[in-house]
Amino acid sequence: MALNKSVAVVEAGGTAEPITLIGADVGGTYARLGWAELVPGQPIEIRDFRKYACADHPSLAAILRDYMQSLQQPVQHAVVAIAGLLDGDLLLNTNLAWPVSLAATQRDAGLERLELINDFVAVAQAMPHVDRNTLHRICGHADDISHGPALVLGPGTGLGVALRLEAGNPSVLPSEAGHAALAANTALERDVLQLLSQRYEHIDNERVLSGPGLMALYACLCELRGAAVRWRDPAELVAAGRSGDLLARESIQAFCGWMGSLAGDLALTFGARAVYLTGGVAGHLAAELHDGTFQKRFWSKGALSPALRQVPVWRVDHGELGVLGALAWHADRLGAGTSNNAAGV
Repeated sequence: MALNKSVAVVEAGGTAEPITLIGADVGGTYARLGWAELVPGQPIEIRDFRKYACADHPSLAAILRDYMQSLQQPVQHAVVAIAGLLDGDLLLNTNLAWPVSLAATQRDAGLERLELINDFVAVAQAMPHVDRNTLHRICGHADDISHGPALVLGPGTGLGVALRLEAGNPSVLPSEAGHAALAANTALERDVLQLLSQRYEHIDNERVLSGPGLMALYACLCELRGAAVRWRDPAELVAAGRSGDLLARESIQAFCGWMGSLAGDLALTFGARAVYLTGGVAGHLAAELHDGTFQKRFWSKGALSPALRQVPVWRVDHGELGVLGALAWHADRLGAGTSNNAAGV
């Protein structure tokens, strides 16, 4: 997959008319919004980027309405990249601050058209267009072009996963791998799973490999080591680990190793030729993800370890990735002259 542009370009094809729309990236903690005018043959320029704390607003419609009212010109079409899976009109999600109805959100926001796409479909859609300076290699060969499928995963409030297909139609396959069962590969991981199994019937990947999951992992290590829980959020835990707290440091190393193991499993499962780590937790753990713990477990796949050594793994540092991806998703469909296949009203 080529990594050679800082912004997406609207391909000429389906329409010659400029389209103005809002792109939004909505997760369990924050909603990020921007808008752009899509012009065939021109780069997408994100304008009036804003960030909202989801818990401070009563609904997604309220955020969209507030953003629309802040603009100097009317924009009546929005593409929202959002964590979850649509079941008819309702979004299935365990991490959002409020329920989401597609029809009610469009009506209450005052939009003429609203489309919802999976948040990691948007992130994967954006990947060919990110600036090279936002990519930081964790391991593997640092070729400019990796031909073949590209795996995108990101620990945040949950764990997002998607697969970008080179010249595919569709170009991105969504995934709910964050809700697949978590696999243990070390004695410590088996001990953690044993503790978690006393509380949960199903232990999925994001139960550990997410922001809340990092804190759950830390709490389990405290219980295993007979220590009191001291830190209450990932930022505190990371700061403590870097300041010499041995239990905090062990928790972070365990997290990075477990993430490396899952990334390697998914790369093998999908035949990925590149892996991209995104999300807030990956940003907080930038130094730790590069210290060799992730790499060791990513490569630790028995006879297939040599194959994974050829796969570059990049940490992506880009604060507007989901918004860019939502806009690029729509731009790609304009260029192809195809109708949108996301849920929309």
